[in-house]
Amino acid sequence: MSPHPYKNKTGLARLAQAVRNSASGIRTAWRTESAFRQESLLTLVMLPLAFWLGNDGTERALLAGSVVLVLVVELLNTAVEYTVDRVSLERHDLSKTAKDLGSAAVLLTLLLCALVWLAILLPRFS
Repeated sequence: MSPHPYKNKTGLARLAQAVRNSASGIRTAWRTESAFRQESLLTLVMLPLAFWLGNDGTERALLAGSVVLVLVVELLNTAVEYTVDRVSLERHDLSKTAKDLGSAAVLLTLLLCALVWLAILLPRFS
């Protein structure tokens, strides 16, 4: 197996390769994961709302950060799923547990996002 293409690069060349790798990961998640597509579309709506509805920098950061965190955890969950499938496609309790734990992480992040939005916005309507 050949070494990673950016391991011997430094500075801007390494950064450029890392950006290309990241973009490739996002494209793959978009192509293969319906949950990532749905969450991305919600993010396109919720990020501008976070900056419009947040009263100050802290609120904007919490609203926007909680939304972006969902995408981050979804990408990590997808990485876990791909890794488990790379090791073996046969059914195994440990594989199921690894995938279930990744799914639980996404669920908790979605709940955190909802709680942040409710905590910030609900008092305005009370």
